[in-house]
Amino acid sequence: MKFWKTFDIEVIKFKEGIHEIDFEIGNSFFQNFEDNEIVEKGNLAVRVILDKGANLIEVGFHIKGSVQLTCDRSLEIFDYPLDFSEKMIYKFGSEEKEIDEEVFMITRDTPVINVAQLIYEFILLALPLKKIHPDHRNELDDEELEVAGGYVYIDDELGPEEESPESGEEIKPIDPRWEQLMKLKKKE
Repeated sequence: MKFWKTFDIEVIKFKEGIHEIDFEIGNSFFQNFEDNEIVEKGNLAVRVILDKGANLIEVGFHIKGSVQLTCDRSLEIFDYPLDFSEKMIYKFGSEEKEIDEEVFMITRDTPVINVAQLIYEFILLALPLKKIHPDHRNELDDEELEVAGGYVYIDDELGPEEESPESGEEIKPIDPRWEQLMKLKKKE
């Protein structure tokens, strides 16, 4: 497939040192992945900085641009800006295998590293868990209020009718029933 070859980096032809490779990502990039329900469109620039050494290859990714997301609250489509960096390390070894999330082992005669899947995963990991349209970000979520039995949680240092002294308002007197309970609590 021509798409996958576009993201091949021919590491075998590079000499030791630092090399830069640029990729442009458009809408067609996301259509080549089976699980593309989260991101279907985007316009991103990817700069890959490849530092080839004697025993390993460090590959730095700088991804900048925007992707289209669907708001979890309003289902409106909006552009979400991205600007982040990631790094992968390819160590030379006897076989090709993944050592951990950031380190792969490759053989010295590995001709090509394809970075399409890595770029796609980096983009997905950079997205927020909760995708909220910018117009709705200032609204409070139900999860942001601690609600118990229909009442908003009140700090146990203050009585239910007391205002925080930082608010600049006068502190209201405590209901005598609450005052007695607070005295009992302080004795413990």
